[in-house]
Amino acid sequence: MSINRNSTRNFAVRALAALAAIAALGGMAGCDGPVPKMAASATSTAKTPDLNVDQEAKIRADILDALKQADDAKDPSKLAEVVEGPALAVRTSQLTTAQATGSITKYATIPSDIEQTVIPTDTGWPRSVFTITTTTEDRQTQRLLVMNQSSAHQNYKLWGVVRLLAGAQLPKFAVPKIGASMGHADDEGLVATPADAVAHYADVLANGTNSQYASEFADDDFRSTIATTTATVQQGMEANRGTQTQTFSAEPDAISIMRSSDGGDLVVAQINSEWTRQAGEGRESLPASADETALFGGATATSTLKVTYVNVVALYVPQASSGAKIQAVGAERQPVKVEAL
Repeated sequence: MSINRNSTRNFAVRALAALAAIAALGGMAGCDGPVPKMAASATSTAKTPDLNVDQEAKIRADILDALKQADDAKDPSKLAEVVEGPALAVRTSQLTTAQATGSITKYATIPSDIEQTVIPTDTGWPRSVFTITTTTEDRQTQRLLVMNQSSAHQNYKLWGVVRLLAGAQLPKFAVPKIGASMGHADDEGLVATPADAVAHYADVLANGTNSQYASEFADDDFRSTIATTTATVQQGMEANRGTQTQTFSAEPDAISIMRSSDGGDLVVAQINSEWTRQAGEGRESLPASADETALFGGATATSTLKVTYVNVVALYVPQASSGAKIQAVGAERQPVKVEAL
């Protein structure tokens, strides 16, 4: 059987362009679009949290210093002391790519200055701190950071990072010196529990407007960009008699929630996805981006390539009485594994 490499390379070029679009996530990191707006803080009579804003600043600075050391060395092994959860999977992949390309992606940038930190008033552990940064120096949108502390004897670690969607409206929180209450995956009184909202959003990412849950969500750039990229790649696959499939599923228990002052929940969660691309007869399915190439390494190509992604999403789930839809306000998408089948 002969291998039609020219046709395969042509498809790879088209796929690379499509994947570049999804890396930028549409308007998420653009210089020209409006940046996300922070809602005005509301006053609160809640009790004072154990952690204060100065302590949060010290914790965050230590984490960012350790991240810079790992970035400068392009060494993922330096991450584990300060990073965990989906943030660890994403950053490890970004540094693996940096080893091959010579530089880490600009989308990995985390500004050191912040607009607001949301500190929990809850006692006990685990506990989370949500912090919203400023825009980057090149005017990418703000980052939402989730730092978790698993017990009183453990240091805080960076658990999640999402780039806020351009123009997204974050909910109101109590003023930073007072904090907010953490939410739970089974919170009631909302348009959906946080756990259900994440599972339903995964279905919408997979099935688009054909999802039975599509009406629960407002439009957002993240899923529209995924849909556009999938359609672009589909054209190339059909031209080469190939096929593609994508699956999306919520990672069990990978969820962090903060209650807003209006009774809704800001939810940050991990959604895993697998993108399988099968080339037509007599063709190889090749990596289609710098990330994929770095993760694929020197493996032998076959007709089928499977790319595993970690997607970190931020959803605002409003109260049921509000009449509002669930809104995606931030997202991060990164391939973490590429394999020939």
